[in-house]
Amino acid sequence: MPGVMADAAGWQPVVDALDVAGPVYVLNRRGRQPSGALGPHYTLRTEIDDLVHVLDAIVAAEGAEQAEEQGVDLFGWSFGGLVALESAAQRLEAVHSLTLYEPVVRPFGHHVLDALRQAAAADDLDRAVEIVNRDVSGFTAEYVARLRQSAAWEVLRPLAAPLAQELTALNEHPTEPDAWGELPMPVTLLLGAENEGVPPYGDVFARIASALPRARVVVMPGQGHLAHVQDPESLARHLQQALGRAGSRACETDTCLS
Repeated sequence: MPGVMADAAGWQPVVDALDVAGPVYVLNRRGRQPSGALGPHYTLRTEIDDLVHVLDAIVAAEGAEQAEEQGVDLFGWSFGGLVALESAAQRLEAVHSLTLYEPVVRPFGHHVLDALRQAAAADDLDRAVEIVNRDVSGFTAEYVARLRQSAAWEVLRPLAAPLAQELTALNEHPTEPDAWGELPMPVTLLLGAENEGVPPYGDVFARIASALPRARVVVMPGQGHLAHVQDPESLARHLQQALGRAGSRACETDTCLS
């Protein structure tokens, strides 16, 4: 389950590096082709309902007996991590394991909402890409200038179109963190070492980790929030290790450095 500023194609290098049995599904969330628009009355619940629908479809396709024994190994990144977490809590029987890479929860990015709405009203996708990189993720002006000159910029522009609505939905979504701690499936939380204890991702990660005391926390050396772009093979390796631990039901309260 990708987050904002990403689509299924952006995660293909991670999928290619995975060595797992069975199919791997990567969602093109609403606002991405070939999926449709966010739609009226869009909230984070819309995203959760979409993912639950997909989980139910996978379970139906696999067959109830096999799904009951195995379930889906669910992975979510950033915004998609929160969607995956909430969906897993709603469909316990469908999820075998849950792996979350730097999930986010409110308040997050709320300080840029007015600027993003102004960019959206002006149909200024370049400005939206700049805002999310500079004012949310905290990248330097030099980094953004290099990004603007790269081929990636044209990929990011359409992905920025739904950003204001997505971050609004995130910041308006009520959560019940106490319920997360009761999740019965193995949970792995992946954190890039560069973000450990550092806002905007490290501090919100710590809040989510405290709500999931039985989760295994894995710190990925040399990584930040974009390992799927910068080092997909390493991210795939960490994900595969999480799946291996889930297969042995050995995911408890440890914190490990990998």
